[in-house]
Amino acid sequence: MTTTLTNAFDKSGFDALLAARSEPAWVTQQRRTAWAMFEEKPWPSRNDEEWIRTDIRLFKLDKFGLPLEAPPQDNVQLPSLLGTGVELGGYLHTLNSRHVASQLDPKWQKKGVIFGSLEAMLSEHGEKLKPHLFAHGFKPGYDKFAALHAACWLGGHVLYVPRGVVIDQPLHFLSSLSDGGVDLGHTLIVLEEGAEAAVMSETSSLSETAGGLHLGAIEILQQPGSNLRFVKLQDWGQNVWHFAHQKVDVDRDATLQWTVAALGGKLSKVNQTVELIGEGASCQVNGVMFAERKQHVAYHTLQHHAAPHCRSDFLYKAALQDKARTVWRGMIKVEPEAQKTDGYQRNDNLLLSGNCRADSIPGLEINADDVRCTHGATSGMVDEELIFYAQCHGLTRKEAIRLIVSGFFQQVFDRITIDSVREALSQAIAVRVRESA
Repeated sequence: MTTTLTNAFDKSGFDALLAARSEPAWVTQQRRTAWAMFEEKPWPSRNDEEWIRTDIRLFKLDKFGLPLEAPPQDNVQLPSLLGTGVELGGYLHTLNSRHVASQLDPKWQKKGVIFGSLEAMLSEHGEKLKPHLFAHGFKPGYDKFAALHAACWLGGHVLYVPRGVVIDQPLHFLSSLSDGGVDLGHTLIVLEEGAEAAVMSETSSLSETAGGLHLGAIEILQQPGSNLRFVKLQDWGQNVWHFAHQKVDVDRDATLQWTVAALGGKLSKVNQTVELIGEGASCQVNGVMFAERKQHVAYHTLQHHAAPHCRSDFLYKAALQDKARTVWRGMIKVEPEAQKTDGYQRNDNLLLSGNCRADSIPGLEINADDVRCTHGATSGMVDEELIFYAQCHGLTRKEAIRLIVSGFFQQVFDRITIDSVREALSQAIAVRVRESA
């Protein structure tokens, strides 16, 4: 299946997008403001510190367009690693930025939970969502990609959990692309005071070799005492360009566990920020990256401590084979008022070939004097002695390497509290390991 692209990412295409939509005036004004920023912003340059290790010269925006016409959706099977074998409280599926199917268990509807397509929910609950959309630290003027997303987002997902509501079933977001498709989805999650939820957000392509463009964003607000388990799996086809900005605000005594898995795509550039804005807030972010062929995966993470007595723990692990490259650039930033901060970040890399490359750049920016902040990074090749030992016990070389890779990621897997997610990620990585590594 291919996508019908009716308008380019230019002024006439943007005007056609606005003309085709029926949405609140304040949303249209947000779009116009962001489009003006997009036109003013230059494309990232290799001279920019943030882009010096990520080369996007082969990316051509004019090869893609705004998916203004929904593709046929009859009998389309959207591939999913996380959404099967789990009793879900609700699900929302999109294809090429367009709604395909959604459902929420009636018991959560009765408790006031808002769940569904962002476009539809803005029509039904616009006044409730207005204070939150593009309001919690997402900066359309950050770069050209952020501005373009804010101007042209389509589809997307909303979860709004009222005060004190505890959703004890996982909710599933699935965004898929056909070959050449474009995904512009925006995810908005708000947990009011004392609310709890578990969300599995997943991306996939209809074929392993598919191309396309993802230009997305995630905004999450956790009000005091809320608890969120959030899983983000990126498993696009081999030729998808992936650009994303992801931001979570964690308020007083709220807790966040965020699991990130990056497996697919041609080039991925993700900016991920967790801001601890209330005293006693805490977060744990667990990252798994597996890169192969000529994949490029770049994650820029920020642990922003803006309040006292907060804790952050980031652990990213990457395994690479063939000629793949990963870039992890992490920063712990502590504001002057954020005394008694406890911040930790670590990035470990396992190199499965002599032609891959992993860049780790941890950093600290501390403006308080009563803190504990530590960071570290390691990189190394597979130990041939371990492979030999495993082969002596009857395993093939490929089986031995798979076992070693599984053990390398086990520290992250042990942190994942959703059993089905842990098993799905472990299996997805295992099948990618090749004997030639």
